[in-house]
Amino acid sequence: MGFKTQLDKQAYWRTTLLLLLKLLVIWFIVSFGCGILFVEQLNQFQLFGFKLGFWFAQQGAIYSFVLLIFYYVYAMNKIDQRFGVDEE
Repeated sequence: MGFKTQLDKQAYWRTTLLLLLKLLVIWFIVSFGCGILFVEQLNQFQLFGFKLGFWFAQQGAIYSFVLLIFYYVYAMNKIDQRFGVDEE
C-alpha cells in the first residue's frame, strides 16, 4: 500500500487538511459562537427547560465535539480508502 505518485500524496494531504479546516470551523462556531457570541440570541429559546445559550455552553458543545470526533474517524476512513492507504 502507499501512494503511487507524489501528486497522489499531495492530493491526500490537501483533502485531509481541508477536512480538518472544516471541522475546526465548526468547532469554533459551536464553542465560541454558540457559547459566547450568540448566547443572548440563543437564550430566547429553551431546550430541556434550559436556555439554549446556557445549554450550549454547558452541554451542547461537548456533544458537538464528540460528534465531530466520530465524523472525523468516518471521513478519514473514507479518504484513506479513496487514496488506497487504508489499513485493510
